[in-house]
Amino acid sequence: MKKTLLSAAVLAAIALAAPAAAHDAAGAECLDATCDMVALFEADADSTGSGAAASVASRRMGAWGVDLAGMDRSVSPGADFFGYVNGAWAKTTQIPADRSMYGAFAALRDLSEARVRQLVESYPLGDPATGGDAARIAALYRGFMDEAAVEALGDKPLQPYLAAIRGAKSKADIAVLMGRRNSGFGGSFFAPNVSDDQKDPERYTLYLSQSGLGLGDRQMYLDEKFAPQRERYVAYVAQMLQLAGWDEPQRRAAAIMAMETKIAEVHWTRAESRNRDKTYNPVALAEMDAYAPGFPWAAFFEAAGVGQAQRVVLRQNTAFPKMAKIFAETDLDTLKAWLAFHTTDDAAPLLSKAFVDAEFEFRSKFLNGQPQQRERWKRGVAFVEAAMGEAVGRDYVKLYYPPDAKAKMDALVANVKAAMGARLEKLDWMSPATKAEALAKLQNFGLKIGHPEQWRDYGGLQVVNGDLFGNAARARAFEWDYRRARIGQPVDKGEWGMTPQTVNAYYNPVKNEIVFPAAILQPPFFDPDADPAVNYGAIGGVIGHEIIHGFDDQGRKSDGNGLLRDWWAAEDAARFEAQAAKLGAQYESYEFPQLPGMRINGRVSMGENIGDLGGLTIALEAYRRSLGGKPAPVIDGFTGEQRFFMGWAQVWRTLWRDDALRQQLVNGPHSPGQIRAFAPLRNMDAWYAAFGIQPGDPLYLPPEERVRIW
Repeated sequence: MKKTLLSAAVLAAIALAAPAAAHDAAGAECLDATCDMVALFEADADSTGSGAAASVASRRMGAWGVDLAGMDRSVSPGADFFGYVNGAWAKTTQIPADRSMYGAFAALRDLSEARVRQLVESYPLGDPATGGDAARIAALYRGFMDEAAVEALGDKPLQPYLAAIRGAKSKADIAVLMGRRNSGFGGSFFAPNVSDDQKDPERYTLYLSQSGLGLGDRQMYLDEKFAPQRERYVAYVAQMLQLAGWDEPQRRAAAIMAMETKIAEVHWTRAESRNRDKTYNPVALAEMDAYAPGFPWAAFFEAAGVGQAQRVVLRQNTAFPKMAKIFAETDLDTLKAWLAFHTTDDAAPLLSKAFVDAEFEFRSKFLNGQPQQRERWKRGVAFVEAAMGEAVGRDYVKLYYPPDAKAKMDALVANVKAAMGARLEKLDWMSPATKAEALAKLQNFGLKIGHPEQWRDYGGLQVVNGDLFGNAARARAFEWDYRRARIGQPVDKGEWGMTPQTVNAYYNPVKNEIVFPAAILQPPFFDPDADPAVNYGAIGGVIGHEIIHGFDDQGRKSDGNGLLRDWWAAEDAARFEAQAAKLGAQYESYEFPQLPGMRINGRVSMGENIGDLGGLTIALEAYRRSLGGKPAPVIDGFTGEQRFFMGWAQVWRTLWRDDALRQQLVNGPHSPGQIRAFAPLRNMDAWYAAFGIQPGDPLYLPPEERVRIW
């Protein structure tokens, strides 16, 4: 396939990043994984939180759901559909200095953040032991905001952790400290997690994943084009060790980098790590010493508090023996220095300014191109949300979740689900037996909208006024204790994987459910009073995206009960995979001239790309069905189907700083938003008809090259 150069407005949107000018072990898939995005709307003007429905309506995009002023009608839709719908917005918008990217998701995330701030600052400071959740939240937030007290403490909160590392006499001691990572601060070669068992969806089980890389992905260590990032990382490791008072920081940093490079060499790739056929590998805890010799497994599991488990499901199983061997062959002093660095790096945002600034300068400014640190209150809100997110969410929905939103979403979901069923019935490439299984899975889809029915109990969380670091450690331990106690227990079917104030959505293949938190049910995604065509293109496309995750390259591997099993006829699977490969090749053809050599990884982003194409396809079908045979009205010169596609593209308004875009392409499963705005449309005949796209237009694909799956 020929390579596709991004056209002018798309490049402008990406390049505006320059200073001059957002899976657990069970495989849950979310709409957008990037959480550090910025505002499009102003902070909520309704500061009291009353009149939620009016608050939503006031943020409508234009008169009927599309921001016409944000369009650039001098751009041909067939040349650059992102630019056509969002070009004026992209040209006149700059990324705020405390952000690495900017987009439509950021609009609602900033709004949600401002609303949460109003909530947490309204809670009176009292005795957290007797004052309930409000007092706990107040203590968490105000402890974070007391910058003078944090500065006065310096590195004192960190010293007990460093003392324990210095006191390690053996590698078994190091394994114990790694095992305690989930209950405080530190690092580990291996990351335990408790989640729904993919082969027994009614029970929780223990999973273990590869870990240990301070730069995140193995590619950062092994690809020559990331040599500048590696060089700067070594300097950062030495800087953190020096701040921690560790001896010979430069020499230790070099040794740490050498060891992490060895770990990177044996790590699975991101594409391999998302293959659900290969990442379910149960091993008895008692057999781990034989399976991966050289690492003190019993000490690790006991320290992690999971020694009661009978077995553990290894995700990247073939990496474990190699990583254990690296651990065994590394000298104790290097392991201690490595753990000291990761502990300091982990704790840095909660320490004095020297630590905060060092962490920001490397991780946010250097790696992601973010010029300025976020205001402290924003970081404080994030801290509270991480510790007590559902307690905040309980009050959030009382103030900001309009009652009619769920009813209208229920209707939209029902229509999109029915459209999916109709398309399944008509598929000509799927055999009757596989089709029957697919229809049964669709019928069994669960749906959660807005917020949980039962709220999380935080009564066991100990919070102390004025003890930021201790509160953070206790919150982590509280969360891990909650998770690890579930091993072998029945799955809580009502549990949510996101808080109501989260601007995102997800599909969980083991529960076979789609979930839409309250905060995403606002413009530009959903406006109950907007043009239905726009709603179907925006939130309808999102609904379709999450439904299709149940039938994407990995979600399709679970059945209607969430059980990981092969229910596909071999010839059907082969036809599916052939079309998926074509789609992956399309996405890998997009070039980013400002980032030479960087491309979308078609295998890593496959599920999201299939979700976009299939989701938009069934959303369009649902929109057509909603018309009941009547013609759609023409509004401001735009037909219904034109407005449908414009609603979709508007959702993906996105600007990136170059460094942040690079990180997304390396570490993220989602294609950049400006690509998502047009890439699936190129495979939809209706888009060509709606906008008169012809051969010769840059985005034109001949019919035989268009991917047709769902």
